[in-house]
Amino acid sequence: MNDTAPATALRVGLIGYGLAGSVFHAPLVTATEGLVLDTVVTSDPDRQGQVREAYPDARIAGSAAELWERTPALDLVVIASPNKTHVPLATAALTAGVPVVVDKPLAATAAEARELADLADRTGTFLSVFQNRRWDNDFLTLRRLLADGELGEIQRFESRFERWRPQLKGGWRESGAPEEIGGLLYDLGSHVVDQALVLFGPALRVYAETDVRRPGAEADDDTFIALTHASGVRSHLYVSATTAQLGPRLRVLGSRAGYVKYGLDPQEAALREGLRPGGDVLWGEEPPHLWGRLGSGESPLTGGGAPVPTEHGDYPAYYAAVAAALREGGPNPVTAHEAAQCLAVLEAARTSSRDGVAVEL
Repeated sequence: MNDTAPATALRVGLIGYGLAGSVFHAPLVTATEGLVLDTVVTSDPDRQGQVREAYPDARIAGSAAELWERTPALDLVVIASPNKTHVPLATAALTAGVPVVVDKPLAATAAEARELADLADRTGTFLSVFQNRRWDNDFLTLRRLLADGELGEIQRFESRFERWRPQLKGGWRESGAPEEIGGLLYDLGSHVVDQALVLFGPALRVYAETDVRRPGAEADDDTFIALTHASGVRSHLYVSATTAQLGPRLRVLGSRAGYVKYGLDPQEAALREGLRPGGDVLWGEEPPHLWGRLGSGESPLTGGGAPVPTEHGDYPAYYAAVAAALREGGPNPVTAHEAAQCLAVLEAARTSSRDGVAVEL
């Protein structure tokens, strides 16, 4: 155990120290009051060295099996390992009665996600899914505008998570092997679909186009998803690694006005640079020249609309909510049942692209 942790702190075991573990989970866990990073699981010697340098008080385990031996001393396990390991590791944690956070996507299928949700319910064990993009600055700003009725009745929601990465990076995320659950549909698509469902409710119909654009690529790297929500809103969602000119991050069109926002939330870039929430850092703040614009009748790029102050991004809110749920019985910030609804849409999108048809849910 981490013997320097306060006696009242919840001790966290982290499985995986790749991108998700090192950039997102470890920094956010350690920035959360009442949580302490107790153990990190990684078999890679270089990553073990990185853990020792960044978190000298944390223990290191070479395998998940080694971590399970310590579960009586752990209060939470975070699974940030490759996608194909999410279901077996989450199953092991829940069977052991250990609360667990799983990075998105929770599983490969909605059925698997529902099985995990049922297991959590049967064992009375906390299970949450890390969907940090619910705390992006643009998403929080849009939720405020919707709550205030600034846009009127929403007609269309456009969301883009686009990048220009013409060269392959390699690794399981770009693998075409089905068991790896790679490709952008299940990676960035998990974010944009989750956001659309949170904002506008369940989808009735899904149409998708998934393409493999880059030479040598195996998994989808340029994908479009269209949702028809039960509320009547239509969502057009784009995820791509091959976009030479990036579109607006959000374009939301209502009966009264529209909101257009360019640029990604700055929190991921800050975490990659080694910055951490707390202290003197104005976390998640965005400069005024990047604010979105609200208006009607003219493009924001030619001066249309008025600038809308962007809410501060707040990834730390996720683990603060997890800590509150474990300590005080507060609400689960992202449930497995919500993850299953998102996965049902992603499965339908894959079927739609393969068969060239819209899929009814």
